[in-house]
Amino acid sequence: MIGTGIGNLAAGIYLIRDGGFKGNQITMMGLEKHGANDGAAVSEYQDEYSNQALSNTKGFLAKGGRMLNEETYENLWDLLRSVPSLDHKGQTVTDDILNFDHAHPTHDVGRLIDRNGPRINPGRNNYRHMQFNNRERALLSKLMLMPEKDEEKLNNISIAEWFKSSPHFWNTNFWHMWQTTFAFKRSSSAMELRRYMNRMILEFTRINTLEGVTRTPYNQYESIILPMRKYLEDRGVTFINNRKVTDLEFKETPLQDDIIVTGLKYEEVDNDNKVGEIRIDENDLVFDTNGSITDSSSIGDFNTPIKENMEYAPSAMLWKKAANKFYSLGNPDKFFDDRSQSEWFSFTITTNNHYLLNQVARITQQAPGNALNTWIDSTPLMSLVVHHQPHFHAQKPNETVCWGYFMYPRRNGDFVQKPVIEMTGEEVLEEFLGQLASVDPAKDNIANHHDEIMKSIVNVIPCYMPYASALFNQRAVGDRPAVVPKHSKNLAFISQFCEMPFDMVFTEQYSFRAAQTAVYTLLGIPLTELTPMHHYEKDPKIMAKAAKTMFR
Repeated sequence: MIGTGIGNLAAGIYLIRDGGFKGNQITMMGLEKHGANDGAAVSEYQDEYSNQALSNTKGFLAKGGRMLNEETYENLWDLLRSVPSLDHKGQTVTDDILNFDHAHPTHDVGRLIDRNGPRINPGRNNYRHMQFNNRERALLSKLMLMPEKDEEKLNNISIAEWFKSSPHFWNTNFWHMWQTTFAFKRSSSAMELRRYMNRMILEFTRINTLEGVTRTPYNQYESIILPMRKYLEDRGVTFINNRKVTDLEFKETPLQDDIIVTGLKYEEVDNDNKVGEIRIDENDLVFDTNGSITDSSSIGDFNTPIKENMEYAPSAMLWKKAANKFYSLGNPDKFFDDRSQSEWFSFTITTNNHYLLNQVARITQQAPGNALNTWIDSTPLMSLVVHHQPHFHAQKPNETVCWGYFMYPRRNGDFVQKPVIEMTGEEVLEEFLGQLASVDPAKDNIANHHDEIMKSIVNVIPCYMPYASALFNQRAVGDRPAVVPKHSKNLAFISQFCEMPFDMVFTEQYSFRAAQTAVYTLLGIPLTELTPMHHYEKDPKIMAKAAKTMFR
C-alpha cells in the first residue's frame, strides 16, 4: 500500500474482510497520517513531511473538512459497519456517526451572507431561490441529461465555457452555494459538474440548508481514520511512516504492455533521505495512491505566514513516472500542473473561551454544527465552518475551534491589503473579523470587542493547499487511469484521480469504492458483488422535486 489515506485504509479492510487476507500480509507506507481529513493538534503536524517550523504549535489544525451523506455514501457506511467505534463499546463507526448526526441534524439558515447580512429574511434576495433564467435551466438540464457514453463531448470543457452564453449564471444563488459547498471554480471541469448533478440530485432540493450533510461526532481523522487504523493494526497490518515511494519498477515483457510491478524504490524522509528498494513478487499486489489533494501543503501560525511549497505532488510524481512508461495510465499534469485551477487556503482558529463563537452564532443566526457560511461579496471568497463543539477529543471545555477557507488565495483581502497567501495567522484573523464586523447589524458591533477577542486567541493556523481542488481540474476521457489498468497484473490505483463510472470525486465514497473495485478486481471477486449504489437521477419523484427547485 503506497499511501495511508482513507482509500488504502479501506482497501486493507476489504482485503481482510472480503479477501481472506491476514493483516501481516499487508504493509502500508505513507508520508502523513491525516491525509485530507481534518484534523489534529498543531504539534502533530510538525514532524510530517515538508511542514515548516512554527513559532507557535498550540491549538488545532483542520486543513479542510469533508461532508458525508447518508443516502449516497453506500460503500463508506457498509465498510464502516465492520469497524468498531473507539468511543462507544459495542457500536461500529457507522453507528457512531449516524447516531450523532440524527441527534444533531444539520439545518443551515445563513448559508449565504452578503453586505446586508445572512440572506434569510422574507422579501430579500433569498437564497432559497436558485435564481436561474431559462437559458441556464436549459444548459444545466442539457448537461445533466447527457448520457455517460457521450461524456467525451465534455473533454477539456470548463464550467465557464459551458455557461459562456449566460454570464448571469455566476450571480445566481445556486452558483454561490455550489462553488463553496464543493470547492468548484469557474475553470473547473464541466464533466465533473455533470457527474455531481446526477449523483447528488437528491441534495439539489436542499442545498440551501445543507440538510443532507452528515456530520461526524468529532473531526474525521479521529472519528473515521483512527478507528480504521486501529482495526488494521489490531489484525497485524504493518504501518511505515515517513516513507516516500519514489519509483515503480516493472517487468520487461515482449510488447511492453503488461503492467507487472517488480520493485519499489523509496526514501526515508526522516532519516537523511536514506534510499532503499523493495522487491515485489509477481504474486504480490501493489495499491498506489496516485494523487493526494493535500500533497505539498504548507502551514503557518499566528506570527508566521506559509512558505509556498513548490514541489510537484509526491504521490502524483510517482504516478507520472509510471505514466511515462505505459500509454494507458492517464495524464497527471492535467491535475497537478496548474495551481490556478486547484489552489485554496484554509485557516483554523483556536480560542480559550467561547466569546468569538457566540458572536459568530449571533451574526450568522445559527448555532454551531449547522453552519457553512459564505461571504459572497468578499474579494478572496471567504467561507466559515463552525462544527459542533468539541471538535477534537483533546479540546478543553473552555476552548473553541472553527475553520474557514478562501477560494482565491492570490487575491488581496478586503481588510488586510495583501494577498491572502502572504498573511500570517494574525492577519487572516483580522480579515475574518473585518468580514464579520461588516455584516454585524448590532449597535454594539463586534469590532468594538477587538482587543477582547485577540486576548482569547490560542493560535490561528493558515494552511495553503496547492492541489485542494485538483480533482475538479479540466480533464478529458483517459486523463485518469482505470482503478486496475488494462493489462495490469498486480497494480491498482486508489484515489480520487482514478476512473470509475458515474460516481463523483472529492468524497470519501469515491475512495472507498475505488478500494473495493481494486481489491475485487485483483482477487477475482465478481464486480457484480460490489456494494449497490443508488441512482436517484432515475427516480421520478426525486427528479420532479429537482425540476420544481430549478424553477424556484
